[in-house]
Amino acid sequence: MSGRPVLEMRGITKTFPGVTALSEVSLTVRHGEIHAICGENGAGKSTLMKVLSGVHPHGSYRGDILFEGEPVAFRNIRASERQGIVIIHQELALIPHLSIAENIFLGNEQTSARGVIDWNETLRKAGGLLKRVGLRENPQTPVTDIGVGKQQLVEIAKALSKEVKLLILDEPTAALNDEDSAKLLDLILELRAEGIACIIISHKLNEIRRITDSVTILRDGRTIESLTVREAPDAEPELSEDRIIRGMVGRDLDHRFPERTPYGGDDAGTLAFQVRGWTVRHPVDQQRTVVDDVSLTVRRGEIVGVAGLMGAGRTELAMSVFGRSYGQYVAGTVEVGGHEVATRTVSAAIDAGIAYVTEDRKRYGLNLIDTITRNVSLASLPGMRRRGVVDQHHERRVAERYRTTMNIKAPTVFEQVGRLSGGNQQKVVLSRWIHADPEVLILDEPTRGIDVGAKYEIYTVIDRLAAQGKAVLFISSELPELLGMCDRIYTMAEGRLTGEVTRAEATQEVLMRQMTLNGS
Repeated sequence: MSGRPVLEMRGITKTFPGVTALSEVSLTVRHGEIHAICGENGAGKSTLMKVLSGVHPHGSYRGDILFEGEPVAFRNIRASERQGIVIIHQELALIPHLSIAENIFLGNEQTSARGVIDWNETLRKAGGLLKRVGLRENPQTPVTDIGVGKQQLVEIAKALSKEVKLLILDEPTAALNDEDSAKLLDLILELRAEGIACIIISHKLNEIRRITDSVTILRDGRTIESLTVREAPDAEPELSEDRIIRGMVGRDLDHRFPERTPYGGDDAGTLAFQVRGWTVRHPVDQQRTVVDDVSLTVRRGEIVGVAGLMGAGRTELAMSVFGRSYGQYVAGTVEVGGHEVATRTVSAAIDAGIAYVTEDRKRYGLNLIDTITRNVSLASLPGMRRRGVVDQHHERRVAERYRTTMNIKAPTVFEQVGRLSGGNQQKVVLSRWIHADPEVLILDEPTRGIDVGAKYEIYTVIDRLAAQGKAVLFISSELPELLGMCDRIYTMAEGRLTGEVTRAEATQEVLMRQMTLNGS
């Protein structure tokens, strides 16, 4: 890949109390190039981008940054944006109840000579930016009324309004379905054609091979290597996914999924979990049914998948079954071990032997400002009491056991969970529910936003649970993951089940065909 550098980062070192997050990291991005940064969770990818964008200001790290050939020292995000460097984080920074136009120009308001916001100019420019990113929405539409895929496009329109020269995207497709992901990747390619350089952080290696020109691999806060994916923008990729994985994890992953150990108990194959006629309406719009007459089963030692496009009702099904945490219950029953159970509250669902690992671990799954110890014990506090008081020594021993067995990378069990990488946070969530010893685990996107090495470790944990006789309901947007992990797979569309296939029958084509059927 030829072309002069737009960005050079040389010998970047960043430390936090007791931790070296980056050690002598170097990176070069060229004009009109899409450059990927790959690495396991905790490798230092996001920290490096926070250094570049001024979140970690000049003076808080060692090393040099050159942008368009000139040394730069950013004190904050505004300083980097003035130079044309714009970062879009995985957690989108949009204000839901403001309009698209207001979000695009937030902090960069279009004002008249008198300093008053010029709404006509704001709407005109917003309309032009939306057209440029291919989003057909009224600029006055509230952001809360559009989906996540469209919100990503709003973020890019916002970046373009700042005359971006280098766009940084942190896991841009993590929450998107295949269709929205493809649209976003096509847009990134169009921006490259316009001469805008791009840095993309992603764990989806197929997407990296599709659009990127080069890749830098980080491991344990160090630059392992920088590689060329393709020699020219339109050329076929020369770098394999296995080659990238080897650089990320320091070893070959010959099999992306662990070998399955079947459950060998006397009750193998018996029904462990059954949902019958489950129907739920939208929490606000009572006329809208979001889960419509769903019935499914999971046997002991079985992993059963649920596939569906965004909006199919998978998460709504899981949350409503688990303590009616979503929507307005209309009808349906839940059985565990052949007996009907009450799941009207989260406590009742837990008492019935059901656990739910949410798709949004940061918002609903963890207390980010508390320790590993407290997060692990949260669902099992009654069993940790002595004379009505939590036995802190027992609580710590339990957390220490899971830190070891789950390979949670943290110096102590007193580490704040918010400081852990995504993969290690997910291991903390799983530890909590494993210790609660449920009969049924509902896993909603359990590997979203984590790297291939951590994914393999979590797959191994899930397989181990099934081998112990637990019933696992596995919701995922990644079809290869469902095909690699599940014994059977249900498909959903528009709140209804549209099919059921065995592992032997399932292919991506079969699943996609059933996921796009009309649910009625």
